[in-house]
Amino acid sequence: MDITQGRGNTPAESIFERVLPNAVTAKSSELFAHARKSSLWTLSFGLACCAIEMMSTHMSHHDLDRFGVVTWPSPRQADVMIVAGTVVKKMADPIKLLYEQMPDPKWVIAMGSCATNGGPYYRSYSVVMGVDHLIPVDVYVPGCPPRPEALMYGIMQLQEKILKDAKERGATSQAS
Repeated sequence: MDITQGRGNTPAESIFERVLPNAVTAKSSELFAHARKSSLWTLSFGLACCAIEMMSTHMSHHDLDRFGVVTWPSPRQADVMIVAGTVVKKMADPIKLLYEQMPDPKWVIAMGSCATNGGPYYRSYSVVMGVDHLIPVDVYVPGCPPRPEALMYGIMQLQEKILKDAKERGATSQAS
């Protein structure tokens, strides 16, 4: 037998290829959520020492680009705000303003003890007791400061939340 006539490692043609070539069936909300989870544009709001770990997460050793996460300096195109560090009361209004400028759908990650609950400064007159007192938070990344791997895990949890929320929205719209 001639080698050029053999099938080699090509798999047999699927029944789906014969019946429905190039057809995919999915709910639009789940399809859009799948695209969203793989292209998160973050508005990085580094306020203290957690910002160094957040920057490290974007460097080559950890490389958030492989998850489809890109930093973006403008709130007008960003869909994820990462608040990393101590939120003082003086920064409360700018954080709320930036959050309001972000288009929907939008998500927030609170990174570190200070952004989560005020950290070691929780009794200070000038520190907000967690960014969730200002804006809704979707994922909390604990630690003081959290390692880059913890932020990566938080982003993966946010990606799962995006898919889960789309499935729940689809289920509730069918039940109505």
